[in-house]
Amino acid sequence: MKEIFGKLSDGREISLFTLKNKNGMEIRVSDYGAVLVNVFVPDKNGEKRDVVLGYDNPQGYENGDKFFGAIVGRSANRIGGACFTLNGKTYRLEKNDHDNNLHSGMDFYNKRIWQVKEADDSHVIFLLHSPDMDQGYPGAVDIEVTYTLTEDNGVNIHYHAVPAADTILNLTNHSYFNLDGEGTGTVLEQKVWINADTYTPADKASIPTGEIIPVAGTPMDFRAGKLLGEEIDSSYEALKLGGGYDHNWVLNGSGLRKAAELLSRQSGIKMEVYTDLPGMQVYTANFLEDDHGKNGHTYGRRSAVCFETQYFPDAVNKEQFASPVVSAGEIYETETRYCFSVVS
Repeated sequence: MKEIFGKLSDGREISLFTLKNKNGMEIRVSDYGAVLVNVFVPDKNGEKRDVVLGYDNPQGYENGDKFFGAIVGRSANRIGGACFTLNGKTYRLEKNDHDNNLHSGMDFYNKRIWQVKEADDSHVIFLLHSPDMDQGYPGAVDIEVTYTLTEDNGVNIHYHAVPAADTILNLTNHSYFNLDGEGTGTVLEQKVWINADTYTPADKASIPTGEIIPVAGTPMDFRAGKLLGEEIDSSYEALKLGGGYDHNWVLNGSGLRKAAELLSRQSGIKMEVYTDLPGMQVYTANFLEDDHGKNGHTYGRRSAVCFETQYFPDAVNKEQFASPVVSAGEIYETETRYCFSVVS
């Protein structure tokens, strides 16, 4: 179902698309930024909870700077020194995170109106044309993002693009999840499992050092599952530098596989994350502070957690990391799934 979401500050009208399934689950996505606005999931008592942070209207997304529900590109996460070299040529990007580039600079994909290719009650396909040298990246590219709500309570996000020249493509979704419901407080009592034996440590500017080190014996080890708050304030250097969890895990396996789980005992809602990408940034909203969101709620520090599937941060400058470079005419295709269920 399509409806008017509201208007931007310049008067342009923005649409909202509602997808529903037979289980009472419902999601809403907007053509402004192709953002995921709502994810309503029935809890253990059958009551619907909106489990993603966001805003009530387009101007919230227009003015907000936390990437709630956003599609991020052309390259998500950080590029050290805000530059990279490709085919012998150096490309300089906007420095919007100290001396580095974060989420491709200030001309963000989530601040643009995307075209709608098709939409029905189960899926929406958004299109964005990114011209040559958009955000500083070479090669024009048409990007297609498909949101699908499945009958088994999966929110599938499929990305497809074919660049006209060699370029970087590393798209992700930046939804902030709280399985107790948005605006209900912190996620520190929610349990996380991560399918990763190693992670990439980073410097004080959150740029990976290039190392890949084991999680064993550190607070970065979620292989047995534990509460997010269990070790988040430990004296471990990586956590002190990030102000909490804000790191890239090196996912085990390859192809589409389960990368993580999030569970709230209070609501009984469980979310499983699937991806075919090599890495995943887990971010515990360490920099939220009095952000005004949906339903009059104020979002504070650690009131959600993000699972951003990705190529590793600064991978274009680290030859030992899987490369985010896509050749001219090559198909870039990836999928992330957030699958919901209820446990008693």
